[in-house]
Amino acid sequence: MFPVGDEILSRARVVALPMRVRFRGIATREAVLLEGPAGWGEFAPFPEYDDAEAAHWLRAGIEAAWLGPPAPLRERVPINATVPAIDPDRVPEILARFPGARTAKVKVAEKGQTLAQDVARVTAVRELIPNVRVDANGGWTVEQAVRALAALTADGPLEYAEQPCATVPELVEVRRQLPGVPIAADESIRRAEDPLKVVRAGGADVAVVKVPPLGGMRRLLALADELAGHGVPVVVSSALDTAVGMGAGLAAAAALPGLQLACGLGTGGLFESDVAAPREMADGMLDASPVVPDPDRLEALAAPAERADWWFARLRRCHELLVTCGDISFV
Repeated sequence: MFPVGDEILSRARVVALPMRVRFRGIATREAVLLEGPAGWGEFAPFPEYDDAEAAHWLRAGIEAAWLGPPAPLRERVPINATVPAIDPDRVPEILARFPGARTAKVKVAEKGQTLAQDVARVTAVRELIPNVRVDANGGWTVEQAVRALAALTADGPLEYAEQPCATVPELVEVRRQLPGVPIAADESIRRAEDPLKVVRAGGADVAVVKVPPLGGMRRLLALADELAGHGVPVVVSSALDTAVGMGAGLAAAAALPGLQLACGLGTGGLFESDVAAPREMADGMLDASPVVPDPDRLEALAAPAERADWWFARLRRCHELLVTCGDISFV
């Protein structure tokens, strides 16, 4: 039974997590944690997302809290290290938070930074972890992407370049001009009405998928099954989730029939404090068991009242959208 708005809000908590470094331009990550009969879920769409897009995130949080995770096929999930757009001398400090990781994802194309800075950061990562993927968040034009990826592969290959350009035609063109650099689609899948469009167009070798924007763990698994039919593997990634949201991503990854590539589910280390004790990474892997927030941490990380009111109003609007459009079944 899909819960009503008052039922959701009666046990919802809004938290504000301070970050070690700025990520996506923010220094504090806010989220609504939902407690339901099956456990905990998370509602944390980024502030700039409109209600129509944010409603998918609410559906994912409700699925986790009221239905729970799908049946797991593995207990642990391989994780990539995540390196923000930092100076090269900080790379060892960041990578130390991902013991045993064999793959690193490096942020590039940050506004205000240069290609030389991107190359230096990737070079510093390669000295410690040889398998590198980069993420441009759609920040380049085709010309910029071709030039940047040529420079970034001068001293070694990339596992893939994630969302080098914003549009599907641009991804297709970059892939045509640089056949030796695999292209991964992220925004072109999770923020698209037709997630398979970029694959059908020939713009992606890999699909980066995230539980919240797809509307839940089971929808992610269904999409992964479709993508497998096109020969495209998936990387389950996070949306800068709290420990609760990360648990949903790990549960989805644990339920995938095939898991070829390391997942981007290790961003918890970007927070100074989280709502639960951090999962201990071992041999580059994380345990995929459910997480329960610590009451003391919830209290200490509670968002100011005015921010809680803002999030509760947003949640009500998104819930109304889900009900209005009939997106209230998990079957």
